[in-house]
Amino acid sequence: MTLLERIRDEATKRRSRIVLPEGSDIRTLEAASGLTQNGICRITVLGDSGRMHEQASSLGLSLDQIDMIDPEASSKRETYAQAYYALRKQKGMTPEEAFRLMGQPLYFGAMMIRSGDADGSVAGAVHTTGDVLRAGIQCVGMAEGLAVVSSCFLMLVPGWPCPLTYADAGVVPDPNPEQLASIAIASAQTHHKLTGEEPVVAMLSFSTKGSAEHPLVDKVREATRRIREQAPGLKVDGELQGDAALVRSVGRKKAPESPVAGHANVLIFPNLDAANIAYKLTQRLANATALGPLIQGLKKPAMDLSRGCTAQDIMDVAAICCLLGK
Repeated sequence: MTLLERIRDEATKRRSRIVLPEGSDIRTLEAASGLTQNGICRITVLGDSGRMHEQASSLGLSLDQIDMIDPEASSKRETYAQAYYALRKQKGMTPEEAFRLMGQPLYFGAMMIRSGDADGSVAGAVHTTGDVLRAGIQCVGMAEGLAVVSSCFLMLVPGWPCPLTYADAGVVPDPNPEQLASIAIASAQTHHKLTGEEPVVAMLSFSTKGSAEHPLVDKVREATRRIREQAPGLKVDGELQGDAALVRSVGRKKAPESPVAGHANVLIFPNLDAANIAYKLTQRLANATALGPLIQGLKKPAMDLSRGCTAQDIMDVAAICCLLGK
């Protein structure tokens, strides 16, 4: 059984409630139908129910057992608006603006999560990452103990003995030491929830254990120090070069005292440039499967998608969302 198959199997046992805010998109309806028919999770789709039924009928899709809610007409709109206004009034939010925003599926879906009416959400087929994150941060809120919302990719590399987690390849352009530490801790948690493996975290750099001196290396060292303070049970080391982190023979030569060198399964890159380039190169050159970006750092999962995603991508991220939410 592949890792994705195990994730889907575990999701079916949890019976999570996942909201898909982009019911106007055909891929979302295809995914909703597939998720429901396969029993992976319970689905709520947001949008105009009449239009969704029309689109589904034209595609031969069944929307049986799928909850469909039009945020503009929902009886929950006023309740969510009041709760959102209470959260944001000190930042200038007005009751009228709160009510308007709760007519928008992204915000309505995010308030469903905050209110316990859903366990997580998957969006981004239509909306930008900024839109998805803004609704998630404002409505769902930040997870306790984390300094930043970030993302990771779960990389399934043919021939490599274990899944790898790369972070942050999608959200934070140039994290400071506090943010980099937060990204590492969140990524370790994500890796464990999805793979069941103990996370072994390498803080990557162009230097290994003092082989170079530079302010960029200092940032990684300071982040590593903070992680050890905040998560003393986490197996982490840095700074390490990529080969020292992954290849045992190289790790023994460059960092013989390191418990991580040569054994890493969670790779934390110093900035978005490095992480994004690395995941795309791995994906293309090694024919790897890249699952993500998986948003982390919120109280409950509000997952993002590429706007070029397929219905199967939405289904896979929804299954992942189930495992991250409980």
